[in-house]
Amino acid sequence: MKKPYTISSETFSDVELVFVEIELENGITGYGSGSPAEEVVGENARMSFHHLQSDTVQQMAGRDIRHFQQIIHEVRRAFPGLPGTQAALDLALHDAFCRYLDISIVSFYGQCVEPLPTSVTIGIMPPEEALREAVEFIRLGFKALKIKTGGGETEQDIELLRRLRETVGKDIMLRVDPNQGYNERQLMQIYEHCDVELIEQPLPVGNEQLLRALPPRLRDMLVADESLTDPATALLFAQPPQPFGVFNIKLMKCGGIMAAREIAGIAAHAGIRLFWGCNDESSLSITAALHAAYSCPNTSYLDLDGSFDLAEDLFSGGFELRDGKLILISQFHPESSVRV
Repeated sequence: MKKPYTISSETFSDVELVFVEIELENGITGYGSGSPAEEVVGENARMSFHHLQSDTVQQMAGRDIRHFQQIIHEVRRAFPGLPGTQAALDLALHDAFCRYLDISIVSFYGQCVEPLPTSVTIGIMPPEEALREAVEFIRLGFKALKIKTGGGETEQDIELLRRLRETVGKDIMLRVDPNQGYNERQLMQIYEHCDVELIEQPLPVGNEQLLRALPPRLRDMLVADESLTDPATALLFAQPPQPFGVFNIKLMKCGGIMAAREIAGIAAHAGIRLFWGCNDESSLSITAALHAAYSCPNTSYLDLDGSFDLAEDLFSGGFELRDGKLILISQFHPESSVRV
């Protein structure tokens, strides 16, 4: 990372990414990447790297790329509970197939949403430093800030959010992410005393039932993140009374574009909005998430800032940041040869 950042549970200073390349016999190449968060899904990039070199993957050689969706289903059966492995192959297969058709992924599924602003994350840090970082992000054109909280006393979080609102004004969106760091009382304090747009994953995983008893207006601004790992949990949280009004979809959490779109479909039928998030990732997988996000009509929020703070990335391009919004461009470019 260009610099460390802290959330309620730990500090991150580096990240390991894994890349996979699929080459068709006509020379077309598709790329995928994995960056799973072990503390959330139980898999890390080194595990993904090992699985991507397995006999199961090698036996994909010779398959017809036009059957890419069937191959993805087989990958999901072969690597259950390993979303980083699944995502890397899902992305590479989508990329190779759409290059074969000479269209973009979002064109294949159909673009439903115009470019949206992405939030950018401010980690847990001293208040004066957080305020300086917020001002700098706004100077760079960002219109939404996601503030990591939950690392100390709730009163300190409230004071920071109050000062941030005074500093950035009413037109900047503030989103709060305590990373499971609050209890019910603390959540209500943030809700009652802070001017924020969204509150992401307030309570620890397993406490979702407690959220169902909260006021509808509060539940509508709550975002499921660590609790939402796959279509099965999406179905669970879609049942009324819904604990979350928004689903955070991460390709590295659910296993790629196909699973993400399954979650998106469940959310759409339940009237739940989508918030597309990420881990610390390559611009390659951020681009894939952006294609998926813009292909879903219930996409409302983006938090795809995971490549901005990488000190090194093997890919560039795919999207541009313009006036705080993420704009898709034709394709990404490998900065060096990547072969697993």
